[in-house]
Amino acid sequence: MERLAGRIMLLWGARRALLAVFAGAFGALALPPVGFFVALFVSFTILVWLMDGATGNPDKSHSWGLRSAFLTGWLFGFGYFVAGLWWLGSALLVEADEFAWALPLAILGLPAVLAIFYGFATVVARLLWSEGWGRLAALATGFGLAEWLRGFVATGFPWNTIGYGAMPIPVMMQSAHVIGVLGVTTLAVFVFSAPALIATRKGIVPGLTIAGLLFAAHLGYGAWRLLLPPDIASTVSLNIRMVQPAIDQAEKVGNGRRIEIFNEHLALSAQPAAPGKPRPDIIVWPETSIPFILTENPDALARIGDMLQDGQVLITGAVRSEERGAGHAPRYYNSIYMIDDKGQILAASDKVHLTPFGEYVPYEDILRRIGFDNLISLPGGFSAASRRSPLTLPSGVSLYPLICYEIIFPNEWMGDLGKAGVLLNITNDAWFGATPGPYQHFLQARIRAVETGLPLVRDANSGISAVVDPYGRILSGLTLNSRGVIDATIGVEAMADSGNYRVVNNFWYVFLAVAFAAVISRAGFIFGKN
Repeated sequence: MERLAGRIMLLWGARRALLAVFAGAFGALALPPVGFFVALFVSFTILVWLMDGATGNPDKSHSWGLRSAFLTGWLFGFGYFVAGLWWLGSALLVEADEFAWALPLAILGLPAVLAIFYGFATVVARLLWSEGWGRLAALATGFGLAEWLRGFVATGFPWNTIGYGAMPIPVMMQSAHVIGVLGVTTLAVFVFSAPALIATRKGIVPGLTIAGLLFAAHLGYGAWRLLLPPDIASTVSLNIRMVQPAIDQAEKVGNGRRIEIFNEHLALSAQPAAPGKPRPDIIVWPETSIPFILTENPDALARIGDMLQDGQVLITGAVRSEERGAGHAPRYYNSIYMIDDKGQILAASDKVHLTPFGEYVPYEDILRRIGFDNLISLPGGFSAASRRSPLTLPSGVSLYPLICYEIIFPNEWMGDLGKAGVLLNITNDAWFGATPGPYQHFLQARIRAVETGLPLVRDANSGISAVVDPYGRILSGLTLNSRGVIDATIGVEAMADSGNYRVVNNFWYVFLAVAFAAVISRAGFIFGKN
């Protein structure tokens, strides 16, 4: 391995660039649906050796080292994000005649922008680089900061944070309950980078020992937590039916089958419960299931009321309009409605974090002039709600509603869970077809359940719909692109206290500080050193 490491360190030009891109792309194999987490050991080992080459030339200036480090991280990130996000182009093919021209921007342009964060990570690491295992802590610190920034800069897009690659199965998810996905990311980068020490020898014993202990703790804590009895003292049982209609997205965006689509949802909802299953108290439909403005269609509300049995409620995604007076176009919101058996709307919650280019155009005045538009056609696009409104069921249980990709953000709703007993996520991943996208989205939703310690009810138009327990285990579900219903019973506290998530985020800051302290102790505060 010493000879291989040396050759990688000395690479330059196109071969160095191609290896950096390959290393990042290979690491994407750790993401769903493959879940081959070992790939990240290869990726980060190569990255460390490339960084050694970017920092170890005494004939070059300090600024050259920073530029080289940034380019190495950017190329690594570009490979990782292209391999992990290529499926975003599928959304543009739903209406290919209008949006196919933007395919290169989705497949290559967005990864090029996201890769800047990984370039930042390697610059931070370069500033703190040292010999031995200290450089692993430097890289972990850089990536921890970069992934934290990626969660909120320019509205944020923390999709496929590195830590998810370390959590493919429930036994490997439980660390997120203590330190969150950002904490797992910081420590995972250290562990994934550790094989680089085998070739360079310096710091091999303490570095591999620390990495081995971290990995053992990751697995050991997961196994221990899964053996514990459930930590939710159930006071209320919820009998839930989730409807997965698997409506093709091309049909949803057209106008020809709106009534038929509505009828399909009603028919699936009205099916009798399976033998041995109780009658559902709550029926859930996916995001934007109702293909028209519900409040402008009282007949539709009446039909929903007729379909529901006594005491049942429907929770559904729909577009909500809000009039603004004469001379002003209405505002539109991507919303969740709760409707009772009389066809009355009991409550609504609007989406807070909108999807760029799907629901709104960022920097609209500039980008619309050069042809950018929303994938979903509404006058002026969607408006964002100022706050999220929990939905309280007749039983007293509070549902915390998250629409579509809102659930991928690990820290924007810290402290906002209140007394929620269940996470509710409705989405429409049919935009992305049978690609890795829906699988990646589902994993991130499962990690939110583990972080918060709350069960998750997730309903997706085309899948993956499931009931997930607070440990990330799937209790029942439907596979991608299958049509049907899920009937499940979950036990929750009527007034749960979801304070764990505040603890999770605080622990991440502690672990980042520990990683930084490890860097300083090894590197001797080397800012400005060549």
